[in-house]
Amino acid sequence: MNNPFTLSFGKKPTQFISRITQTNEIMENFQAADPSNQIYMLTGVRGSGKTVLMTTIANMLREESDWIVLELNPERDLLQSLAAKLYSIPQMHALFLRSKLDVSALGIGLSIEDAVPVTDIESALELMLGELQKVGKRLLITVDEVTNSSYIKVFASAFQIFLRRDYPVFLLMTGLYENLYELQNDKSLTFLYRAPKIVMDPLNYTAVKKQYMDILSVDGAQAEQMAVLTKGYPFAFQVLGYLYWENRDQMRLEDILPEYDQYLEEYVYSKIWSELSELDKKIVYEMAVSGETKIKHIRERLNMRSEQFSVYRDRLKRKGVVNSEQYGYLSLALPRFDEFVKMYYI
Repeated sequence: MNNPFTLSFGKKPTQFISRITQTNEIMENFQAADPSNQIYMLTGVRGSGKTVLMTTIANMLREESDWIVLELNPERDLLQSLAAKLYSIPQMHALFLRSKLDVSALGIGLSIEDAVPVTDIESALELMLGELQKVGKRLLITVDEVTNSSYIKVFASAFQIFLRRDYPVFLLMTGLYENLYELQNDKSLTFLYRAPKIVMDPLNYTAVKKQYMDILSVDGAQAEQMAVLTKGYPFAFQVLGYLYWENRDQMRLEDILPEYDQYLEEYVYSKIWSELSELDKKIVYEMAVSGETKIKHIRERLNMRSEQFSVYRDRLKRKGVVNSEQYGYLSLALPRFDEFVKMYYI
C-alpha cells in the first residue's frame, strides 16, 4: 500500500480530516433557494487546509446536475478565462449557439450568422449568465490564493454587478489573511466586507488522534503524542503521518523529529519567517526563548508600550504565527516553531 499521507500543497490528500461545520455552512448556504451569501473567503496560514476545503466543496457541487463549477487562475484575466471556460462546456456551447450569442469578437468561438457580435467581456458574461439562469443552472467559481492584483480587482468589481443583477453565481476564494485584508480594504471593493471569512482553525485533536490510530495502527498514547506534536496544523498532520509511515518499522517517534522539523522549515516556516518584520521576529524570538505566554510579561521583557505591542500582536495573529484566544495570553500557533526560531533568529 502506498503512503496515504502527502507532502504536496494544493492537492487533496488521500487521508485528511474534514471540516464538517465549515463545509456544511457553505454548502447549505450555496444550495439554499434564497442564499444569504454567495461569496465565501477561506483564509489561514500556508498549509492550513484552505485549498483542500475549497476542493472538497467544489467536488461535492460538481456531483449536482444543476451546478457548473469552474476554477480560475488568479494570474490571468479572470473575466476572459471565465467566458472562455463557460463557452467551452459542450452543453453551454450549444445553449449559447441556440440563443445566437456571438462572442467571436472577444476571441471566443466562431461568428454566428445574423447575430450581432458582443464586444464587451462583461456584457458577454451577463448574457451567458442570463442563459444559465433560464435553464436553472448555478455557477460556482473558485479562485485559489488570491492577491490584491489588478485582475482580481476587475473580476471582483464585475462579480459585484453580477450579484446586483441577481445572477446565479457563487464565489469561493482562498488567500493568506493579509492578502484578503488588502483586497477587502480596496476602496472599490468594500462589498467584500460583507463576505464571510472562514479562518482555518487548528484541526480537532481527537480527530487527529483517531486518524493516526486507524491509519498507522499506533496505540492511544502514541497517537495522542503525535497529535500534540502537530498542534492541529493540517500540513504538520500530513508530514508527521508521512514520515511515521515511511519509518514505522525502523524508528521511534523521537527519531523522525529532525526530519519533521526540516520539512516544516523548508516547506513553510522559512517563507513565513522571511515575511516578518524585524520587530515581529524579535517578539516571536522572545516568546520562543523565554516560553512566556502572558502578554504583560512579554511586553515588559521587550520594553514595549501596550498600544505598540497590540499592533504587532494583531499582525502576528493575522499571519497565523500566534494564538491569542485566551485573554491576556499569547502562544506560538505552529508546531515546533519555537525550535525553528531559536535556530534562525539573528
